Amino acid sequence: MKKPVMIGMGIAIVVIISIVTVISGNSSKQDVSPQEEKPAKLKVIASFYPLYEFSKNVAGDRAEVSTFIPVGIEPHDWEPTTNDILNLKESDILVYNGIGMEPFVDKLIDSGEYSNVKFVETTRGINLIKTDGVHQKESDDHTVYNPHVWLDPVLAKHQVMMIKDAMIDADPDNRKYYEDNANAYRDKLDELDSKIQTELSNCKKDTFMPFHDAYSYFANRYGLKTFPLSGISPESEVTAADLREFVDFIQKNKIKKIYSEEMVDPKLATTLAEESDAQVLIFSPLEGLTDKEMIDGVTYLDKMSENVQNLKIGLECQ
Repeated sequence: MKKPVMIGMGIAIVVIISIVTVISGNSSKQDVSPQEEKPAKLKVIASFYPLYEFSKNVAGDRAEVSTFIPVGIEPHDWEPTTNDILNLKESDILVYNGIGMEPFVDKLIDSGEYSNVKFVETTRGINLIKTDGVHQKESDDHTVYNPHVWLDPVLAKHQVMMIKDAMIDADPDNRKYYEDNANAYRDKLDELDSKIQTELSNCKKDTFMPFHDAYSYFANRYGLKTFPLSGISPESEVTAADLREFVDFIQKNKIKKIYSEEMVDPKLATTLAEESDAQVLIFSPLEGLTDKEMIDGVTYLDKMSENVQNLKIGLECQ
């Protein structure tokens, strides 16, 4: 007579366990409600390196920041791939320089296919410097402006603030976070500006020869002059007459240092140095970093400091 009782109790226990499991399962599902999921991060694409770094410093961990132009690629005249275009369609913000630095951006805007993307032209509102036409092949009669504003730390601050405003507009819940990050990076740019002023305050020379016409804003900020070897794009053609002019200028002004760049063929600078008994140093336009520099965590601030140390040698600063 005891066996049926035991069987009945066993069935009851199984039923109770099953009910508890179902209730527990439903409770777990209720705990993970859509309302409690973390909101998706902003997706930001920067056109090329300096804007990528500025954006990363403002975004912190509240946005995903990537760059269009791959590491080690010179950005002038670069065009996005099909995959780049697909990534843009899934993004919230495209940060770009403007002033003709990224011709492809105008095409993207004009296409009308990216109404969901906020295009941020970071140079809007800056007083631009006209190019002097050196080695330029443009046939249009419209004015050409120099796009390399990021090499002036003061103007770089303007770009950082434009990026900050765009992120706040797209993600107002994190306003204070973006403001704090932007202000902290602005302070670092102020420190860089002060350092450059001090380092270049006592120099025998005020003119240097960079590889291409990227340094007008930097030179204007710190009271210097440039005599570039090529135009606003480092791929600009140089003629035999140009070479003779360079050698004459070097000899007349007793130039001892000629500046090349990491991502260009150094042959022109090397040839001129050999012809005029000068030395080649690097003055980076910061249009991109090498693979090694990215791995090593080299920053805009690091590269600008290196630039100034090399420039001091050429300008014979104390």
